[in-house]
Amino acid sequence: MQHHGAALRRLTDHEFARSLASNWRAAELSPRGKAMLEYAEKLTLTPAATTAADIAPMREAGLSDEAILHACEITSYFNYINRMADGLGVTLEPDWSDPILPIGGEPAG
Repeated sequence: MQHHGAALRRLTDHEFARSLASNWRAAELSPRGKAMLEYAEKLTLTPAATTAADIAPMREAGLSDEAILHACEITSYFNYINRMADGLGVTLEPDWSDPILPIGGEPAG
């Protein structure tokens, strides 16, 4: 989240980005967004326990098979790259102290 918070803020707004970072379950999400994040959370925390039943809520929320594939690919890639960074002891630069603010601190006007 810290490396991508600035991009999220640019695509949405600062308060929404902050609500996602602090507790995505309490954020105002569409049914599609909620279904994708529930899937991403399970795929991240318990990948071996993820089944076809975990995909059904995304279909029910209107996601196509292609969109579901993209959700799986993106979640898997982020998990992979974060585990690589953790496994190699990569640390964040000092300017990355806030997960939502861009480098340098304050949100842009």
